[in-house]
Amino acid sequence: MSWREVLSCWTEIELDMHSVFGIDVNSGVLHERPWRWLEVRIRDLASTPGTRLHRAILPPTT
Repeated sequence: MSWREVLSCWTEIELDMHSVFGIDVNSGVLHERPWRWLEVRIRDLASTPGTRLHRAILPPTT
């Protein structure tokens, strides 16, 4: 999955960043941190079952 596809799930990322890490992405923190800081957290959210991002990019199969 490309970063473009992952970042198209920004609402899920934003909500997960707040609920999982307590980070308000609208606080300006993204201007203060390097890309790697955000990338590591997005990768964690994407690989953690139960997060919104994980469900958005890997929907359950039935």
